[in-house]
Amino acid sequence: MTKQSDQAIFLELKQGSGTAFKNVYQSNRDAFINYSKKFGLDKQEVLDVYQDAYIAFYENIKTGKLSELKCSITTYITSIGKYMIMDRLRKQKKMVNSEFALEKVGENAFEITDFDITPNQPSERQLQMQRQFEKLGEKCRQILIWFYYNKMSIKEIMAQGDYNSENVVKSQKSRCLKGLKTALLVK
Repeated sequence: MTKQSDQAIFLELKQGSGTAFKNVYQSNRDAFINYSKKFGLDKQEVLDVYQDAYIAFYENIKTGKLSELKCSITTYITSIGKYMIMDRLRKQKKMVNSEFALEKVGENAFEITDFDITPNQPSERQLQMQRQFEKLGEKCRQILIWFYYNKMSIKEIMAQGDYNSENVVKSQKSRCLKGLKTALLVK
């Protein structure tokens, strides 16, 4: 979960606040430069990567790819930049110590859904899954969204959905997921 101030800033960014974008850019720049020192890039390369990462962050907000902030803004931008640095090092044929890279991945274990600035079209499988998901009943869609997308616990879903017990929620979620999987196998 992110800090409340990050959530407030994120809302300002979604509304197009130029001041917020400038402040976020400036407040994360030095932290990114310090983080990037360990990769052995010169300062100009690091600044280029930071600019690219920030543009990707900005584009993800503007295009709606980043509609919910699940980590801090600093972590999001740094993660984009880290992948860009690794890609740059691979292209330059510089060796990246895999143990070092895996160790660093463990430090910031969180999920980033999209970080590239080129829009990707959903695959046929993803479209099929979306169609089958829409065919589920409202309760099934809601419970799956709460559990998998909103990361709500069974207890939270029980309270939110006005269910009688945790077992009811678990079995309902299981039936819904099984129905979705079965529909995907049949089609």
